[in-house]
Amino acid sequence: MPDTTPRIHLLVADGWEDYELLDCGAGAKLERFGPYRFVRPESGAIWPRGLPEREWAAADAVFATADEEGAGRWEYRRPLDARWPMRYGALCFWVQPTSFRHLGVFPEQASQWDWLAALIRAAGRPVKVLNLFGYTGLATLAAAAAGAAVTHVDASQKALAWARENQAASGLADRPIRWLVDDALKFVRREVRREARYDGLIIDPPKFGRGPKGELWKLEESLPELLEACRSLLSARPLFIVLTVYAIRASAVGLQYLLEPLVSGHEGLIEVGEMGVTERSGRVLSSAIYGRWRE
Repeated sequence: MPDTTPRIHLLVADGWEDYELLDCGAGAKLERFGPYRFVRPESGAIWPRGLPEREWAAADAVFATADEEGAGRWEYRRPLDARWPMRYGALCFWVQPTSFRHLGVFPEQASQWDWLAALIRAAGRPVKVLNLFGYTGLATLAAAAAGAAVTHVDASQKALAWARENQAASGLADRPIRWLVDDALKFVRREVRREARYDGLIIDPPKFGRGPKGELWKLEESLPELLEACRSLLSARPLFIVLTVYAIRASAVGLQYLLEPLVSGHEGLIEVGEMGVTERSGRVLSSAIYGRWRE
């Protein structure tokens, strides 16, 4: 009987210059985004901090009073630019503090951008990609820069406008990208009816959210339904699928069992694990779980 036990992998995004995880521990992380330092909550960092308190006290801003959904407020210790540019490889994008403690980029995702861009470049054929819950568009831009035609879907008009600014900043205004404000599940169902097909899927859903018309998204209930619908969108020869999940009580093993029926009938390899970044001391902070498939 073949061994089908999932193997857990650790992906570390170590190609950054404009971002740095300086330290983490005691439920928080100290990071550098471009010229500024920030302290943000991090429930997974349960170990002691490595740097002295004076390093943490020198941060430019601290995120505080987060509620269960992650909302809170920033406490600024000195004036900051309203937003500023950052780079990852050939990508250039804008970052700024938001009320949900994010700054418009998830640094650990860079390992996925590199992976899917390499697959697209090596495909030797036209590649159509669908990015659901695309946020500020960095995965979309990585795919487009590698040569793919991308459909980017997000429920937030503000996030989509931000993504289009990132497209211009990266010099990718001429690339074939469709920017759509829509509910992910409704859009996928319409694409199925239109018999649309995609070679690559990027799916990065929130734990909880609402579509542009108030559609309710609860990850544990909605994600299986979405993936079942996505199966009908796969081309005859799909290239890749990337699924990343944050902030839920789930395991990477569970993502493998979600992906298996999605790619049933297609030869390829499923990989699951954790994504993180390495701090200065060498410790790795894992921020999300992922599952991905490639032909």
